[in-house]
Amino acid sequence: MEYRVTLRYTRNTPRKLRLVADMIRSKPIPQAQRILKFTPKKASYFLNKLVNSALSNATAQDANITPENLYISKITVGDGPSFKRLRPASMGKAVQIKRRTSHITLVVETVPLP
Repeated sequence: MEYRVTLRYTRNTPRKLRLVADMIRSKPIPQAQRILKFTPKKASYFLNKLVNSALSNATAQDANITPENLYISKITVGDGPSFKRLRPASMGKAVQIKRRTSHITLVVETVPLP
């Protein structure tokens, strides 16, 4: 069975999140949690939060599911809205800065039996 979780408006750029998301794609849940625990990036905090949420959703819906029975089948990081800010520049000008946000979608599935 498939369990889907989304985290929206994350205050981290999609490019930085995709670096960490690629490390845990198609991994079992316990292995993904270990990878995220020891990855020294801000993105690992958001993805660990998402993996734990998917795990709790799956166990709440079906009591027979354990973390070893689940793996991350799909993870996508999309662009969210950008906050536009102005920064002073030389000669009285202003330069626009974009503070990017992200939408993360995580799909967890049960391991297929042989």
